[in-house]
Amino acid sequence: MPCTCTWRNWRQWILRLAVVLYLVSIVVAVPLCIWELQKLEVGIHTKAWFIAGIFSLLTIPMSLWVIFLDSWIALKYPSIAIYADTCRECYEAYVIYNFMGFLTNYLTNRYPNLVLILEAKDQQKHFPPLCCCPPWAMGEVLLFRCKLGVLQYTAVRPFTTIIALICELLRNFSFSNAWTYLVIINNMSQLFAMYCLLLFYKVLKEELNPIQPVGKFLCVKLVGFVSFWQAVVIALLVKVGS
Repeated sequence: MPCTCTWRNWRQWILRLAVVLYLVSIVVAVPLCIWELQKLEVGIHTKAWFIAGIFSLLTIPMSLWVIFLDSWIALKYPSIAIYADTCRECYEAYVIYNFMGFLTNYLTNRYPNLVLILEAKDQQKHFPPLCCCPPWAMGEVLLFRCKLGVLQYTAVRPFTTIIALICELLRNFSFSNAWTYLVIINNMSQLFAMYCLLLFYKVLKEELNPIQPVGKFLCVKLVGFVSFWQAVVIALLVKVGS
């Protein structure tokens, strides 16, 4: 049987080769590295760094798969685009939930008396346009409201996404009904979540400096905010064009 791995049909075998190499690196290289780390008796920081590297490696195919599923397949088969978008939008809410969990877990583990630290800080006023609102009391009140303000988006976004899916299936998704209201609700929920996240960082900037969360914060903000408005602009163009 002639060999099918030629340069002319490289698209048929290059993906298989990449998958095989990736699986080999996970199945073989990771256990060997773990074994070496155990023998060397490295510190907890090195172990944490290595575990983070493993999860970073695992996210590469997952990210590529999401891009392939939501972009390429949805473009090729528009009839299933709503289902792919539903999964993506719920994942965006899950990203923000995990980011907030990451910050709070780090702070509570490093500073068991975090509430007392917050109570000792100067009173933090609201940012514009909420500067006229009464400031949240420093301490447990501010910590709880910042968490709640961020995490409410993780509940609102999947809910509105499911409503959008139902409206699409019922052919009731236009400017005159659900679409406009869902965009307004999502936008308000997302803006408030980002506001609370920014307020949370400003108050605890000194305590969060060791993990340098600014870059991570920008990534989360771009994932949530930019992707949302990208979808809104594309939908507007489609409506205007139709």
